[in-house]
Amino acid sequence: MSAVDAILLIPAIAAAILALLPGYRLSARLNMGASGLTFLAAVALLLLPRPGPSDYFLVDDLNIVFIVLNTFVGFTAATFSASYIGHEIETGRLTPVTLRFYHAMYQVMMFGMNMALLSNNIGLMWVSVELATLSTVLMVGLYRTHEALEAAWKYFILGSVGIALALFGTILVYMAAQPVLGEGTPSMVWTNLLAKAAQIDPGILNLAFVFLMLGYGTKVGLAPLHAWLPDAHAEGPTPISAVLSGLLLNVALYAVLRFKMLMTANPATLSPGPLMVAMGLASLLFAGLMLYRRRDIKRLFAYSSIEHMGIIVFAFGMGGPLANFAGLLHMVMHSLTKSSIFFSVGHIAQIKGSQRIAAIRGLTQSHPKLGWSLALGVLAIAGLPPFGVFLSEFLVVTSTFARAPGLALLLVLGLLLAFGALILRLTGFLFGEPEGSLAPAKASFVPIWAHMGLVLLAGIHLPGAMVAWFEAAAKLLG
Repeated sequence: MSAVDAILLIPAIAAAILALLPGYRLSARLNMGASGLTFLAAVALLLLPRPGPSDYFLVDDLNIVFIVLNTFVGFTAATFSASYIGHEIETGRLTPVTLRFYHAMYQVMMFGMNMALLSNNIGLMWVSVELATLSTVLMVGLYRTHEALEAAWKYFILGSVGIALALFGTILVYMAAQPVLGEGTPSMVWTNLLAKAAQIDPGILNLAFVFLMLGYGTKVGLAPLHAWLPDAHAEGPTPISAVLSGLLLNVALYAVLRFKMLMTANPATLSPGPLMVAMGLASLLFAGLMLYRRRDIKRLFAYSSIEHMGIIVFAFGMGGPLANFAGLLHMVMHSLTKSSIFFSVGHIAQIKGSQRIAAIRGLTQSHPKLGWSLALGVLAIAGLPPFGVFLSEFLVVTSTFARAPGLALLLVLGLLLAFGALILRLTGFLFGEPEGSLAPAKASFVPIWAHMGLVLLAGIHLPGAMVAWFEAAAKLLG
């Protein structure tokens, strides 16, 4: 069995088994074990010779970055989930039936995201993104409260609109490729499309990219298509919030980047960069302002995710070797940091019995390990050195200053707005008189510290092999 087969089959088989297992401990361990094995299979793609492309699957320098990151965060989120869901079982918020559903859907979600990232077929990728979306919709409504069901319904409606727009864009690409590649599968294969991109009708490609950017941009959480994201983060289980911010947004971004590659391979098409820059910058500025008005801690970091996806899309929109490198690095740093923050926030909300920011104060006195873990995450995501987020943001800003100083000033303004809001909230979380429960934390710190350790190491020194790896992926993006 090849590594690609393992990355797809392990979560698919685990989902079927987990749907039948009633016990919490066994199912949590199996969920964690399956996620760990999937991550090892992804690492094997780095160490072993890569399989050649087929009509359905592809491994190249770009998607291997996404696959390794996706499976690693999937594994650490499953590890965090074991302790988090244990508390939910003890308090009666989850029943054995919903527990089986949760673990099975977790693996279905991982299967869908992995298949989307490995796909060499634009139709298969669309189906995979839809599968991952539907599984997360079901998990957002897991608690069956009025607010959770409303959030799941909003996510479903807006996600369906987005995926419909993406489907229409996908159909347009297929129609444009038919005169060149013929009917059927050949006109849906990425490698075929890129090889013949210069011969494809540029007018249809231009129209298709607008629909694809809006469709998949809804999944990325870009303003003004973001309305589902804060509710989904706030009302769903915290492990799913971590996966949404750290993984699912990246999968939708990957789809946008693949179509951007197709556009840039045809010199007669309009540049996709200005649309991506505009949507990325709008998301950054909008989220930076909205961070000041949040009253729920998970909503706060949901808007932080909108901000950072805006930065990433902006970087890829600017294009070029340095901006593409910075976009990839920032995507990885954001995924690791934001998922770590949600791990901390999940345990804090369980201890305090509330997600209200006003109820979370004085953590350095009541729960110092959790408080300082959250502090490290917030300082990192705010862009302070020596964390890797600072390095990636610095690269984005400097590459933009060299080419468009006006845009760079707007970019820095957005970064400063978000920085001020996050530091303002952090002082309240850490200091002051503790409120709420002072019970000791039953927290899993290994995933939190593993993520923050990697982000810190990346900020201090990027290994040469990692730089070469990211440079090869950046070169593919043009």
